[in-house]
Amino acid sequence: MRRAPPPPHAGGRWRGAGAAIIMSAEQVSGLCEQLVKAVTVIMDPASTQRYRLEALKFCEEFKEKCPICVPCGLKLAEKTQTAIVRHFGLQILEHVVKFRWNNMPRLEKVYLKNNVMGLISNGTQSILEEESHIKDVLSRIVVEMIKREWPQHWPDMLKELDTLSKQGETQTELVMFILLRLAEDVVTFQTLPTQRRRDIQQTLTQNMEKIFSFLLTALQQNVNKYRRMKTDLAQEPKAQANCRVGIAALNTLAGYIDWVALSHITADNCKLLEMLCLLLNEPELQIGAAECLLIAVSRKGKLEDRKPLMVLFGDVAMHYILSAAQTADGEGLVEKHYVFLKRLCQVLCALGSQLCALLGSDSDVETPANFGKYLDSFLAFTTHPSQFLRSSTQITWGALFRHEVLSRDPLLLAMIPKYLRASMTNLVKVGFPSKADSPSCEYSRFDFDSDEDFNAFFNSFRAQQGEVMRMACRLDPRTGFQMAGEWLKYQLTAPVDTGPMNSKTGEGLCSIFSPSFVQWDAMTFFSESVISQMFRTLDKDEIPVNDGIDLLQLVLNFETKDPLILSCVLTNVSALFPFVTYRPEYLPQVLSKLFASVTFEVVEESKAPRTRAVKNVRRHACSSIIKMCRDYPQLVLPNFEMLYNHVKQLLSNELLLTQMEKCALMEALVLISNQFKDYERQKAFLEELMAPVAGLWLSAEMQRVLSDPEAFISYVGADNKIADPVLEDPSGLNRSRISFCVYTILGVVKRARWPAAMEEAKAGGFLVGFMPSGTPIYRNPCTEQVLKLFDNLLALIRTHNNLYMPEMVAKLGETFAKALDMLEVEKNAILGLPQPLLELYDSPVYKTVLERMQGFFCTLYDNCFHILGNAGPSMQQDFYTVEGLAAQLLSSAFINLNNIPDYRLRPMLRVFVKPLVLSCPPEYYETLVCPMLGPLFTYLHMRLSQKWQVINQRSMLCEDDAADDNPESQEMLEEQLVRLLTREVMDLITVCCVSKKGAEHNSTVAVDGDDDEAMATEVAPPASAELTELGKCLTQQEDVCTALLVTAYTSLSWKDTLSCQRTTTQLCWPLLKQVLSGNLLPDAVSWFFTGVLKGLQTHGQHDGCMAALVHLAFQIYEALRPRYAELKAVMEQIPDIQKDSLEQFDSKLLNPALQKVADKRRKDHFKRLITGCIGKPLGEQFRKDVHIRNLPSLFKKVKPSLETDVLDNEDGEGLNTLFEP
Repeated sequence: MRRAPPPPHAGGRWRGAGAAIIMSAEQVSGLCEQLVKAVTVIMDPASTQRYRLEALKFCEEFKEKCPICVPCGLKLAEKTQTAIVRHFGLQILEHVVKFRWNNMPRLEKVYLKNNVMGLISNGTQSILEEESHIKDVLSRIVVEMIKREWPQHWPDMLKELDTLSKQGETQTELVMFILLRLAEDVVTFQTLPTQRRRDIQQTLTQNMEKIFSFLLTALQQNVNKYRRMKTDLAQEPKAQANCRVGIAALNTLAGYIDWVALSHITADNCKLLEMLCLLLNEPELQIGAAECLLIAVSRKGKLEDRKPLMVLFGDVAMHYILSAAQTADGEGLVEKHYVFLKRLCQVLCALGSQLCALLGSDSDVETPANFGKYLDSFLAFTTHPSQFLRSSTQITWGALFRHEVLSRDPLLLAMIPKYLRASMTNLVKVGFPSKADSPSCEYSRFDFDSDEDFNAFFNSFRAQQGEVMRMACRLDPRTGFQMAGEWLKYQLTAPVDTGPMNSKTGEGLCSIFSPSFVQWDAMTFFSESVISQMFRTLDKDEIPVNDGIDLLQLVLNFETKDPLILSCVLTNVSALFPFVTYRPEYLPQVLSKLFASVTFEVVEESKAPRTRAVKNVRRHACSSIIKMCRDYPQLVLPNFEMLYNHVKQLLSNELLLTQMEKCALMEALVLISNQFKDYERQKAFLEELMAPVAGLWLSAEMQRVLSDPEAFISYVGADNKIADPVLEDPSGLNRSRISFCVYTILGVVKRARWPAAMEEAKAGGFLVGFMPSGTPIYRNPCTEQVLKLFDNLLALIRTHNNLYMPEMVAKLGETFAKALDMLEVEKNAILGLPQPLLELYDSPVYKTVLERMQGFFCTLYDNCFHILGNAGPSMQQDFYTVEGLAAQLLSSAFINLNNIPDYRLRPMLRVFVKPLVLSCPPEYYETLVCPMLGPLFTYLHMRLSQKWQVINQRSMLCEDDAADDNPESQEMLEEQLVRLLTREVMDLITVCCVSKKGAEHNSTVAVDGDDDEAMATEVAPPASAELTELGKCLTQQEDVCTALLVTAYTSLSWKDTLSCQRTTTQLCWPLLKQVLSGNLLPDAVSWFFTGVLKGLQTHGQHDGCMAALVHLAFQIYEALRPRYAELKAVMEQIPDIQKDSLEQFDSKLLNPALQKVADKRRKDHFKRLITGCIGKPLGEQFRKDVHIRNLPSLFKKVKPSLETDVLDNEDGEGLNTLFEP
């Protein structure tokens, strides 16, 4: 291995960097030799790490400290050096411009500028030979100089570039790069100070006509030359050079078309658009041209200015666009052509959007003559084998079908059957990248990394198609229904093709990839979408009842033993069910079909566990029955006895149904019983229905089991050691009895209700009086039954909570040591790991007795709390007035919380505490809610603080620990759970305490919301967020109020962005405002304010959080600074705070006579003051700051406002330093 030269001792080498030292040519070349060696070491893969680091340090110190960077950089950038060395030389020059420009003498700046322009003129290889990274860095240097000197000190810059471009293709391409980079920095990324940005952008805008004419001329000339010469082999290099310039011109145009005035794009009879359309048929330039066209057509702005874009619907443009599409598609799947097709598809979509925007009842734009041609070409993309292209067209179809004018256009109406036909193909789920069973597969391999990826895409694509099909059927409901009928009949008679893969459910059955199933699945989705829309669109007497009933009969008579197909059949029964409202005599047949499916088995009397597909069918049948009873109770009521007998028969055999299925059927009965509208009759029915449950639940044995953790463990079999954990499960029946009782209580509490109309409720005996406020008080016919079982339910909850005590966990049997752990499915959901596709349907539902036990504990826990959560809304005052309810709940649901894991605490808060609190009438706040929430909030604050402390310590200790890289590592799971629990708790506090005026609080906040939830950047908290009655009640108790405030303000610095943003915007200020009138201790005020600043330190890198926290800090400071001088002391501790600026802010704040500055200006001033504590993203923490000075203003200044210059000039320097001689 070649030894690298020892790097020279850096310390003494650059001394005297400040003095203008003129070094001899030998010194420059000597230094350059060392730099070349160092760069070689850095880039040589064989170098040792130590040498590489030393060489790197040498190079970096050279850039930072050496006084002769410019001559060295220029020497290294000479054409004779290797590309790597030249690149390093140019990097040195870029570094000089970025970081030393402000301190360079004027002559040195001019010297550097002239030399760089010289490099563009003749310092690079020819256009085809030069490395792209050299071109890139060279253009960057020029742009950095422009950003600092143009136009004030370099008025001729554009002329110089123009002159350079006349030298040839090499220089023209570099000029294009410069113009593009300039637009990107100034307009797109806005990476320079406001005044400089404004100067440059306005000067660019003034010169835009010249710039555009330059770009268009260059494009036209080079394309013409390229076309002339490309067929002549001798001229090929020249042709290629012209082609390169053409591509560069298109790329540069793309950087400008986005933001320049539309008049430049449509100037000269839309010459630019015409050129772009022509270039669509030029293989080397077509992608760039399509990109430009897309940006132009997607422009927003005044409708008047956009009208000329309709030229693209003209004959010429349409011809070029369509022929380009046909050619690209005709050449098979080549990546380049496929990318081009995607761009063209986007162009057509954007054209459709422009048409929809411009065409309106009040506009003078007419439907283009080529609209039909446009629709045909658009349909071609919708029928293309690529699933991605098909999906790209959906939004535009939707916009067309929704449009007030176009939706009546005969051409579009004629398109509907064709669109629906295309959808019939597009709904079939084929095209998995790992397969080869459809032309879509090879396209999917370009678009998706895995089958899971494709599956997620396809599901959202299908949902989108459903929306658009419904819109199409709104315009033409009969066609859709007719097509659905034909397809349904075809599927019912087609032979089953299971394909090469057999299902694990049984021999000869479909898997989710079988050709028959994917067809059934698609047909079912289609018929569901179009039939539901038809019922919404057509009048009652226009509905084709006979056709619908014929289809229903065919479906009811169809028999299959395939669970996947049967599931589709059931969906079709549900979709066609509305026809039964016209012919009620068909109801018994429908019920028979559904009940037969409730007990569906592939092999009768089989002992093997059911697969998920079989479970799904049974569950599907149950939910269809519930849906029918919920949506059409009047229709089912006459058949109530038949339904009841069916259910009784099924319930008589304890092993026939799972507990969930039994309860689903009972729920259906309860829903129909709500139609009795007779309190006594319904109460008697519910008593009869629940008699078996009451008998079981209140038996002496069950009472013993439910109230003693040890007896409970033994009864459910969790203390056993089991030899064959797959087949053997002696206590399964005991568990199912407990589940049955709990499921039934839940079903009844959830479904039993009084009539919605007050008159009916009164007549039926449900109304018992009125509240003082006039609100009617109803009684629920289930109350008596449920309250009878209530004590044992609380006993079970208490026992379940106590199972988590260490001494109880120790009593679990060897097989069941992990019985109380999370299910794998839950873990995967929390970690965001996708389920393997096939397993969703084919695997048995619980594989081992341990998993069955885990499932039992998890479901039982959730359901008990669902009952408590539903009890309030269901039984109302009868529940809230249960004697000592608060104490009973505190001694059951809230017992032993210390040992309860986060994944069990979350559902408790969400499904029990939140609904209970939200539905509780104010009369019971004092007796029930406050005594319960006070201790709970105090406890939750303590728990979360400890958890976050552990997480923070862990991240400080193991910055370099590898365990964190494993996504399934236990720590990561725990951390994610703490995050989710934090969101749950903060959401609960917000729901309890804050009401948003004018907007009903959305109590179903997506607490599991993704971390990347889109965050609004400008977050001003809703000014009208006020405390609710409950919030006021809670804050009146000092200890509860303290717990709430401390939790809210501490949570701002916990590492969960979502929770921080919600708490900042919704909770912090209303809570603090409530206690402002009292005597807050100065220490407390300082603590709250510091809490917000700490939040900024943690979350400052996230724009949404940062804006919200700055606003909150500003609110607190403005409101409390006049009373508490301590806040100023907190401000003074902020790193890098400018004391004089703070004094100025304070004096204005404390002197009301001066308060004339607009709110926004004050807030901006405040934000600048606290910049020192706003956290930065890791990538920016160690970045060297670039300082670009403002140049003399181009525009006459308006009379300055009262604020002094210190505000506008952050460095606090006087104006004189901004001017250069």
